[in-house]
Amino acid sequence: MVGSGRTNPKVAVIMGGPSAERDVSLVSGRECAAALRDEGYEVVEVDAGPDLAHKLYQISPDVVFNALHGRWGEDGCVQGMLEWLRIPYTHSGVLASALAMDKEATKAAYRAAGLPVVPSILASSDEVRAGHVMQPPYVVKPYNEGSSVGVYIVHEAADGPAQLSADMPERVMVEAYAPGRELTTTVMGDRALTVTDIITDGWYDYSAKYEVGGSRHVVPADIPTNIFDLCMDYALRAHIALGCRGVSRTDFRWDESRGVDGLILLETNTQPGMTPTSLSPEQAQSIGIGFGALCRWMVEDASWGR
Repeated sequence: MVGSGRTNPKVAVIMGGPSAERDVSLVSGRECAAALRDEGYEVVEVDAGPDLAHKLYQISPDVVFNALHGRWGEDGCVQGMLEWLRIPYTHSGVLASALAMDKEATKAAYRAAGLPVVPSILASSDEVRAGHVMQPPYVVKPYNEGSSVGVYIVHEAADGPAQLSADMPERVMVEAYAPGRELTTTVMGDRALTVTDIITDGWYDYSAKYEVGGSRHVVPADIPTNIFDLCMDYALRAHIALGCRGVSRTDFRWDESRGVDGLILLETNTQPGMTPTSLSPEQAQSIGIGFGALCRWMVEDASWGR
């Protein structure tokens, strides 16, 4: 937990960075910085680049609010640097961040904890372009990115394999397509908050996540009580299995026709978006935790060395 002799603790909000999710991170960071100022903190906004360690040394913050998304900022790299600098920081530590960013490692942790997932394999992009490496329908995505960056769906009626763009990584995950509704649950510390049903016209892709009007959120989700309770239970178990701390959010697909057997975990996000359309702040608000209070809790929960 954070402790400081300063009347107004100094918080460095790190954002931006070099990942494919830079623009989303900048929005998240600015929103959080504004909320923390309203909560009485001294806030310094930092666009994270190669000189980040030097900048933080000069700023000498009491805590770092990590608003980075994607590789480098969310995969354990920045967390390791902050551990070395001994600066308390928000969200998960090095190991949990690395595990959750690696989708295959995440699934291994889920399976070990008895949590339901769909079959998946890792393959080279060239193999995926050359032919079906799994019986359609299936999904192809980078195994270490977030925010639905570079996600392809190959349907049963597809004439050929996925035509991946040239900027897809050399190694990708191919997983069986899970039909049904998109559900998500945020965990805050040691409790799950609620369940959101995400309604879109198509796939819940990057645009649906971050553009105003891109999706509609029903919170709390209007789903059977047993499915709601399972989402809450599974999200907390996933949070614990990966060793997360602070706030995380676990995403699900639910095939209503299969009941309980139709609920599967997709992934856990250790640094959920904090934009105006983001799910975790909306879930917190729905149970009476305003955006400012959520940001304050995250700062107070910040730590290093665990």
